[in-house]
Amino acid sequence: MKNIENIREKISDCDSKIIELLTERMNYIEDIIAYKKEHGLPILQEEFEAQKEISLRNQIDGNKFEDEILDVFRYIVDNGKKIQAKNLFAYNIFLIGFMGVGKTTVSSYLSHMLSMEEIETDAHIVKMEGMTIAEMFKIKGEEYFRKCETNTLISLKQRQNTIISCGGGMALRDINVEYMKQSGKVVLLTASPETIFERVRYSNERPLLNGNMNIEFISNLMKQREQKYLNASDIIVSTDNKTINEICEEIVQHTKIVLIVALLLL
Repeated sequence: MKNIENIREKISDCDSKIIELLTERMNYIEDIIAYKKEHGLPILQEEFEAQKEISLRNQIDGNKFEDEILDVFRYIVDNGKKIQAKNLFAYNIFLIGFMGVGKTTVSSYLSHMLSMEEIETDAHIVKMEGMTIAEMFKIKGEEYFRKCETNTLISLKQRQNTIISCGGGMALRDINVEYMKQSGKVVLLTASPETIFERVRYSNERPLLNGNMNIEFISNLMKQREQKYLNASDIIVSTDNKTINEICEEIVQHTKIVLIVALLLL
């Protein structure tokens, strides 16, 4: 029977090789990011990720450690995404815009593709307050909810590399915009009143639309907020008639341009 210390030494040798290979792999990921930037290639490539997992499954098919190896590789891939995200976004991304423009959907997709932490401010407030937004409006009033939004931004100021999906009224307060600008880039998502109506018409979680679920009311409310949204934004992306991948890729590309301009102005 092998001496246990000899076995442990072999494991340590394996660990050293793994560290060396992981470092090499991560360097290649940085090379890929640089190549994509230089040649204007899409950053988000969901189909490649799916193909990579299929290829990996084929390679380890029948291996007695198949499940464990697959789990480790998924973690490695996830950390590769984090390297890419840190390279692209050395700050937070705030998604703002009218209700129904797609902030939650975009936040979820970007979070998955770039392995970035995701926070939805409305959901965060609901959890902290122990009641729905509709209940909050009814019991404590809209002003109380708006203060909760500001307090949420204050609590997030120390975070980095996080996607923050904001409620529709978040950008209406100048102090909120100030807090967002201090820790990230503000992306305004837009959509036509018709598109928004189709997306929210069956929702009962939009207090401001209760009894006013029609295109005319939505259009008027959007016009009231339009200038505030525009003033707050660093980047504007329309979500009309686009796939989620197209929307997110546009955000990534626009953010790269904003970052380059900022560096040139230093």
